[in-house]
Amino acid sequence: QVQLVESGGGLVQAGGSLRLSCAASGRTFSSYAMGWFRQAPGKEREFVARISRSSSRTYYADSVKGRFTISRDNAKNTVYLQMSSLKLEDTAVYYCAADQEAYGSLSPIDYDYWGQGTQVTVSS
Repeated sequence: QVQLVESGGGLVQAGGSLRLSCAASGRTFSSYAMGWFRQAPGKEREFVARISRSSSRTYYADSVKGRFTISRDNAKNTVYLQMSSLKLEDTAVYYCAADQEAYGSLSPIDYDYWGQGTQVTVSS
């Protein structure tokens, strides 16, 4: 069992930056690939980024590539999402999720555990 708690969301102006954190409980954090997803009002949950168990592999949605960076610290049981050059269309609730597979999936249905989400609002 893994419990995930996101933090770091908030209101930011377009072009600004935020860093989201996701703290995991349990001693098996390093056994999970981790992903970030987001969901805007009226839209389906969409993939943002994923990172493998050992941080050896990362992958990003085209919409955030070059602006967002996913990282993890297995000693701290935490995964991060550094978001820069934020756009209005980045406004959403952001969720972290844990996948028992080594590299993580692009599909939310493959993830085993989810956090409660943190709101990111980008204003003009």
